[in-house]
Amino acid sequence: MSQHTTSPGRPAEPAAVRDLPEPMPLRRMVGPGIVAVGIGMAAGEIILWPYLTSIGGLGLLWLALATLVVQLVINMEIERYTLATGQTVVAGFSRWWKGWGVLICLAGAFQYVWPGWATSGSTVFTYLAGGGDPVWITVGVLVAIGALLTLSKVIYRTVERVEAVKVALTLFFLAVAAVFVISLSTWGEGAEKTVTGFGRIPDGITFTMILSALGAAGAGGVHNLVLSNWIRDKRYGMGAHVPRLISPITGREEAAGGDRFTFPETAENLARWRVWWKRANVEHFVTFFLVCLVTISVMSLLAYETLFGRGDLESGPSFLRVQGEVMAAEVGEWLKPLFFAIAAVSLWAAAMGLLDVIGRVASDFLRRNYLAGSARWTESRLYLAVVWAEIVLGSAILLAGFDQPIALLLVSTCAASVVTLLYSILLVRLNTRDLPGAVRIRGVRLAGMVIAIAFYGFFALAMVITQIQDL
Repeated sequence: MSQHTTSPGRPAEPAAVRDLPEPMPLRRMVGPGIVAVGIGMAAGEIILWPYLTSIGGLGLLWLALATLVVQLVINMEIERYTLATGQTVVAGFSRWWKGWGVLICLAGAFQYVWPGWATSGSTVFTYLAGGGDPVWITVGVLVAIGALLTLSKVIYRTVERVEAVKVALTLFFLAVAAVFVISLSTWGEGAEKTVTGFGRIPDGITFTMILSALGAAGAGGVHNLVLSNWIRDKRYGMGAHVPRLISPITGREEAAGGDRFTFPETAENLARWRVWWKRANVEHFVTFFLVCLVTISVMSLLAYETLFGRGDLESGPSFLRVQGEVMAAEVGEWLKPLFFAIAAVSLWAAAMGLLDVIGRVASDFLRRNYLAGSARWTESRLYLAVVWAEIVLGSAILLAGFDQPIALLLVSTCAASVVTLLYSILLVRLNTRDLPGAVRIRGVRLAGMVIAIAFYGFFALAMVITQIQDL
């Protein structure tokens, strides 16, 4: 039995009808939010937001809060579609026009091929080790990450475990910083600036830097879209009917990118839906929104406490070295290696997650739209091919001499903000027309998506206007 959904310009596609599975306990649903925050807890929380704070003070904390609220709304609409269909949102977009999938894959490649996160981690590692070449360290780290993903039987589980350890270590350091470094007056000033500075941009902060910070707060860009893949592999909702992504070397099960399901709108299914939706919102609010908020706030306060007002800061991760030295002088030498070690591990773990992100998006799209009948190019093999292509290309970029972390991060995160604007518009269309009537986006959630589109659109337009004026 199947149901057909008509998409403009394409023939109707069948969606297999299955009952919505029974909701799993909330404790078993914990994971996708941690993976999202673990990958996102890098460029924004450790590098860009603290760097902006060291330049312009605490006057941008309001923007970090606003960005996280907007991303929470967007992320839950990504989860809504996959919960209800088992299909990723990129596959949903591609059902109308394959070009959307092509654009998103290209945007993801442009966003993540620059190995800014891994290079930043390697740069910080040289501070810890007392020397070394960040370029060759980064190449070695990328190859090690590729080997780990290749040999993982269930790839999602490996990524989840790595990011969970990273989040735990980061929260431990934040607790240490909150107790030993940040003064009560800085806490009070941060709270005051968040309220009184709302809507204001501090002197010295450009729109390009703001757009970059927006793309690096929490998740950003194509990173958000892969929530579809992660909750599917976690067996959320209708995703339980779809095979998971398994290594072709160490596993047997193959993921199929073209699966799409729907459920009859019976009282039983709708009751299950309400429980699934409530628990998915709770999981993401706690593990993504609250953890991101705490991390950005504490790291920014830490940067303000240790670096604000100094005239010797450079536009790169070297300000982390200065920060470590200041903390060592004020608190104790023991804090500096702890800070450097956790920062390096955190940035490398983010690099691993980002390789997983574009690998999942590209393999899902290519398998479904171009290689569905191929016995050789399964989704798992496509995934590994994309991951290793990213590693080779990223290494080539570094070895060619383009190895400045902050420049790489600005390129990546500006691209993230622009692509977020694009798919936010597509998400509204997807969740108003391509879902069963009872679970479509409406009311407050729809208004939130309109605000999200306006939010990213305003800053993207402001950056374009600023660049034109400069030219």
